[in-house]
Amino acid sequence: MSIAKDGTSTWRFDIALALLATLGFLAVNASAGFPALIDAGGDNDNLLRLVEVRDLLAGQGWFDLHQYRMGLEGGFVMHWSRLVDAPIAAIVLAVSKLTGNTTLAENVAQVAWPALLFGLTMVFIIRTARGFAGNGAVLPVIVVGAAALYFIGIFTPGALDHHNVQLMLTVASLSFLIEARMRRPAAWLAGLCAALTLAIGMETAPYVAAIGVCVSALFVLDGSGEKLIARDFGFGLAGVSTLVFVTTIPISAWGQVKCDAFSTVQFVVAALAGIGLAATTSIEAAGRTRGRRLISLGLLGIVLGAALLSLFPQCLASPYTGLDPRLKTLWLDHIDEAQSLFQLAARHPAELAARYVTPLVAIVLMASRLTHDSWRRQDSLVAVLLVVAFLVSVWQVRGSTFSIAFAVIPLAAWIAKWRQRAETSPSRSSVLRMAAAWLVSINSIWSGAAEAAAAALETGAKTTKDAGADPSCHAKATFAALGRMPGTTVLAVSNLGSPILMYSRHRVFAGPYHRNVAGDLLALDAFLGSEAQARSIVGDHHVGLVALCRGNPESQLLAFTVPDGFLAGLMRGHVPEWLEPIAETRGAALELYRVRPNS
Repeated sequence: MSIAKDGTSTWRFDIALALLATLGFLAVNASAGFPALIDAGGDNDNLLRLVEVRDLLAGQGWFDLHQYRMGLEGGFVMHWSRLVDAPIAAIVLAVSKLTGNTTLAENVAQVAWPALLFGLTMVFIIRTARGFAGNGAVLPVIVVGAAALYFIGIFTPGALDHHNVQLMLTVASLSFLIEARMRRPAAWLAGLCAALTLAIGMETAPYVAAIGVCVSALFVLDGSGEKLIARDFGFGLAGVSTLVFVTTIPISAWGQVKCDAFSTVQFVVAALAGIGLAATTSIEAAGRTRGRRLISLGLLGIVLGAALLSLFPQCLASPYTGLDPRLKTLWLDHIDEAQSLFQLAARHPAELAARYVTPLVAIVLMASRLTHDSWRRQDSLVAVLLVVAFLVSVWQVRGSTFSIAFAVIPLAAWIAKWRQRAETSPSRSSVLRMAAAWLVSINSIWSGAAEAAAAALETGAKTTKDAGADPSCHAKATFAALGRMPGTTVLAVSNLGSPILMYSRHRVFAGPYHRNVAGDLLALDAFLGSEAQARSIVGDHHVGLVALCRGNPESQLLAFTVPDGFLAGLMRGHVPEWLEPIAETRGAALELYRVRPNS
């Protein structure tokens, strides 16, 4: 079957394969009882997303992104997008209307939304592999792809954070561009997906930029063949960016610059880039020769660079440049996904195998294609995204979520090549090489090897330290007593912020979000200061409860950092006279202390 025919006749087949993979994925999670529904595993983002959805359904405005129950009085503005809140809210609303049970509706949404995204991502991975390496790559990509998506963990039930949406949209943009020469709307859809993933979060800006540069470069090299593709991609990027801007940003904020969320700066850059690309490809004189195309797009790049430098220079700095040094030391430096490859190598060297081997193998395979095979446009698209994602993962581990997924495409093609050789020229050597290709390509094998190595390398001190961590610190049942109490302000470490909002009516100061600087610093001042300083903060900000989970790693870190501080004393069992231990929480994972009135 030719690739052209595949592009028009295999959608149903690929959707069916993706559906089977999704059902298998759900079966694995169902056999475990969907544990994430009763214990989010300490993932504050997934919990706070559901809190946002609840607020939206309760009447909070579409343009109002305040989290009123976190931070100082009045809350703070979150940097997330309503584009993710809306479909989750729709599921909750529809199921609650049908059943009359909001809790059931939320549980359905927590299972259905990640599963839907898993299925869609699998569809586009299958489509990409088919366009990249033909029908022989379909079986390998289903196995290797499903294993990779399961490993990266962003599609598990309860995963309401935006990274799964962004990965799906980025893979979709890649898939549509590979098919763009066969199906006219595909390039426009690729631009649409690129605009949406950028609007949802700035983490994907490197991938959107890489796609745009690759589309432009392909047009320079092949003006006649890539002209309509580049034009339609530009129109899709600019048009959808404009639509998102006017529907998610209030008119009063159109002039505001937010470097960490979709705002004027991202809209201006995306619109200029998209319209500029479409215009360049539409002007016959500009696209007549390769040299003219290169000059025209070079001028467009200069215009974009000048716009950024002159209008939004603050957005060229590191996203954490202005972060308070205390928050960087006590919070950011301890977020696993924000670590660089070199920090990971120093702290958790065994994790390198789980996060970097399959992308690195895939890059080597792409390099081999460059030197031994005829290079194709689909090779350029896959290689650029894979390399950019790998470079991002060197900077921050979170980039490996994308590099592992992109690596699936060349790995599936590699397996398909050795499967074909084993079938056409069966020999012990070809079979062994095929088996080796399978083993090397499945990320979970490297993950298992990494875990085994980590267990073997653990020192006694490390084991003792980890033994003090209590996984029940973030389980739903842990917050039952707190949820029964009248609403008040709770003083707690940032890792407990989102669970408290999710499982109770209370408000908190701290939460692991870079925009909540004032609230996080206030909590640090209370916990790291003296009892007198803590008492002053509690009184000034009308705190009613203090929450403590001794096994929380953040609590242990703060107590270790300032051993004579308020939190360290509380951890040692020293309760000041202005706090009253709540009897029903004595000995529980989450200890609660009521602030005595007039103390």
